[in-house]
Amino acid sequence: MKPPRALNCAPGCPVEVTLEVISGRWKCVILYHLLRGPVRFGQLRRLIPGVTQRMLTLQLRELEADGLVERTAYPQVPPRVDYRLTPLGESLRAVVLAMLAWGEANHDTVMALRGGEVGGVAS
Repeated sequence: MKPPRALNCAPGCPVEVTLEVISGRWKCVILYHLLRGPVRFGQLRRLIPGVTQRMLTLQLRELEADGLVERTAYPQVPPRVDYRLTPLGESLRAVVLAMLAWGEANHDTVMALRGGEVGGVAS
């Protein structure tokens, strides 16, 4: 892989813009789960146990406003709403999968440095 070209990361630089759209406690986790295809709101809540309904709604709205996620509401009772990645959101697939790979490779080290659990066991 070629080294990145030198960037002047002034306000509005590509790195900052990327971080602005994916930053948020749950955004990357949401994107990860949407990589597999459309997911209903309730299913997302079950897939992300630590997120509150309010926070999930907020993060999904922000992802939708940034053009990464599309919300589809179906006219039925009970209401059904699906979320899916847009083509712009899909373009983050490699980024999200790279974050997953980095996390898998470095999880134990990071947790040990933080004094947390390593391999599911308190350090």
